[in-house]
Amino acid sequence: MIIDTHCHLDNSQYYEDIDEVIKKALENGIKAFLIPGADLKDLPRAIELSEKYNEVYFAVGVHPYDIDGFDENIMEKYVTHPKCIAIGECGLDYYRLPEDEVEKIENVKRQKEVFIAQVKFAIKHNKPLIIHIREASNDSRQILIDYEARKVGGVLHCYNASEHLLMLAEHNFYFGIGGVLTFKNAKKLVEILPKIPQNKLLIETDAPYLTPHPYRGIRNEPYYTVFVADKMSELLDLSKVEIEDITTKNAKNLFKEFSNIS
Repeated sequence: MIIDTHCHLDNSQYYEDIDEVIKKALENGIKAFLIPGADLKDLPRAIELSEKYNEVYFAVGVHPYDIDGFDENIMEKYVTHPKCIAIGECGLDYYRLPEDEVEKIENVKRQKEVFIAQVKFAIKHNKPLIIHIREASNDSRQILIDYEARKVGGVLHCYNASEHLLMLAEHNFYFGIGGVLTFKNAKKLVEILPKIPQNKLLIETDAPYLTPHPYRGIRNEPYYTVFVADKMSELLDLSKVEIEDITTKNAKNLFKEFSNIS
């Protein structure tokens, strides 16, 4: 049994065949799905899917690329929905900052403000965080520590293999491992995987993105978590069943609403 802790099933790439995508995953042992929030405009679709499928849950949050759309009042309307089980994906992303120095400084400042607001929002509603970090490990780590995110914990989505973030395991954070682990250029993640406490490992796809080998170049989907589990099994010298048991238990520990999934 596998739980896909991060899959954008509300993405337009699934509009035509979402029923088949979910059916295929369920038939292959993927028993639950978490749709992260990125743009508040997409929430109605995520809610629709969560109400149609018992196995689908969603989070409410704003991605660093969508900070202009951040509105806590809108988030308040959705956070009490019974299938809303997390806050995010939120965080910091310095990969595509403006070239103009003044604009760059303002963008970083605004990203931090929105990130901190969502950490506080998660603590207020006692829901774990889904964290997006890209080229911003130090600032992200410091915010999570300074604003006591450990009170709710969360997952470092698409963990970027930064040594600086490993210590967040001690702050109630888990590490989302996806298709990147299977890439030929993922040497750093391959090396650091054994250093992650096994009780902090989660499996995700980030579907429709980051499709694992041997299907790189086509749309990702939750079924492909089986290839992530295979690679983790190989690298950690554990059976695939052990990997599934470990990561499923971890997902249930972090996201309590998954506890009834069997």
